[in-house]
Amino acid sequence: MHALFLAAMLSLATPGGDQAAAVPVPAAIEAAPPWAVMVMPPELRQRVHEEVLSRPVSQRERLNQLLHFMLDADALGIVYDERATHSVAQTYATRRANCLSFTLLFLAIARETGLDVHAQEIENTLSWRQEDNTIYRNNHVNARVSVNGLQFVVDILGSNLIAGSRPVLISDQRLLAHYYNNLAMDELARGSPAAGLRLMEDALAADASYAPLWSNAGVLHVHSDDLAAAGVAYQKALELDPREAGALINMVSLARRLGDTRREEEFRRRLVRVQQKDPLYQFMRGLDLERTGDYTRAIAHYRRAIRLYPGEHRFYSAQARAYLKAGDPKRAGNALKRAQALTDGATRAAYQAQLQALEQRASNN
Repeated sequence: MHALFLAAMLSLATPGGDQAAAVPVPAAIEAAPPWAVMVMPPELRQRVHEEVLSRPVSQRERLNQLLHFMLDADALGIVYDERATHSVAQTYATRRANCLSFTLLFLAIARETGLDVHAQEIENTLSWRQEDNTIYRNNHVNARVSVNGLQFVVDILGSNLIAGSRPVLISDQRLLAHYYNNLAMDELARGSPAAGLRLMEDALAADASYAPLWSNAGVLHVHSDDLAAAGVAYQKALELDPREAGALINMVSLARRLGDTRREEEFRRRLVRVQQKDPLYQFMRGLDLERTGDYTRAIAHYRRAIRLYPGEHRFYSAQARAYLKAGDPKRAGNALKRAQALTDGATRAAYQAQLQALEQRASNN
């Protein structure tokens, strides 16, 4: 969930779920106290009981019923908006949600209906953006529902996500930490690090054991011109997780800014060791090399990404593309077959079409 290349003074901030942004909501909802983030408004609770719980059904049917209630246009009609970090009440009011807001809403409603549901998190995703000298790298949350011994994942993004790690169950406290972290990062993007630090206090109060929060707190301190506090926060992140790439990147930048070449090199070496084992870093490095026409080195990085995380079909697809550009259609075809084997539905059909086009091209030569 971390970043790549350093600018003169580059910080890495890691929103939880998708990055937050200002979305108009009713003033009464906006002023709700922190503990109210996961509370359903009375009107929504009434609708759940009238429209979802009006008749007894099996848990499996209840899950399907709940998904229709949340997504159908004639019910709640929740629409995905990656910049909408909302409380449950705000999501109900606006009908817009990013992955975090959608998960908060789903958990609240599912628990009201008696389903066994928990949040889960994917820390390493290929999703980021850059503003000025700050890279925002996103992680992702969704919900896991247990029904009669079977596990179902409820995710507003579906399969439209490149993940570099498997999902893990997280607590409601971690969800709240992500929520306030998102709001803090939104304030940073608006140029208000002081307001961001106040929100980060709420995030750390919810879950001070989560290393990326401390790294983000350090970024906020840097933008508040408090380099000493930034160093303390980055160090706390690394005490919690010595492999926290965001904190390592930020430590490299901080040491350079302070003119401490010894510590800069120390943290750079640590960062390189972490990146060598990060499939998403290897994949993105391959993309960079492919763009410059260095297909041999790009293929090597794609191979390493695949070794580190062999279940991602888009790694094989990129490898196939690089092989084809390098003039090796046979290996390109093999890579496409591996990509196809990891998919189904429309994605699998798309890979089949690519394979047929490749075979047709070979027969014409």
